[in-house]
Amino acid sequence: MEIKEILESGLLETYVLGIATEEEVNKVLLLKKQSPEFADALNKLEFDMELLAQNMAVQPPAGIIEKIEDELKEIQLKEKALKPVPEFDRFQHNSGEQNKREHYIEVESASNQMRINKAWRWVFAAVFILGKIFLAAAIYFYLENRQAQEQIKELKLELHQQNAR
Repeated sequence: MEIKEILESGLLETYVLGIATEEEVNKVLLLKKQSPEFADALNKLEFDMELLAQNMAVQPPAGIIEKIEDELKEIQLKEKALKPVPEFDRFQHNSGEQNKREHYIEVESASNQMRINKAWRWVFAAVFILGKIFLAAAIYFYLENRQAQEQIKELKLELHQQNAR
């Protein structure tokens, strides 16, 4: 298989996104060593994905880092307080994995507003403006239709009057 075909197959994208199978990962790593063109394409794609991720990053709410640090300190203090006395350690050495507990840190946000990407703001603005334009067009054509129906009624009335003579 030619390098160009491999580049167009999507193998690089699956590798960079982390969804490649083990076989595909091995193939990419082998091709990276063998072909400088492939290595350059891989590096460029990784760089582009990193730029994309940086541009789409959302800043965490203010004060969240301090809250996480406080929670971590609290967990560490609890673990120190719960450490078994050394003479009891020898009886529990087989069940070390079972004694581990999972800790979750609650993350609260100060804001209840939804954040959207700047590109979507323009889309929403365009949809809003188009909605207003369509509403104005609907009202205009409704009034024009009413006026046309009135004219048709008047013409029918004149036609009946002329036929009656």
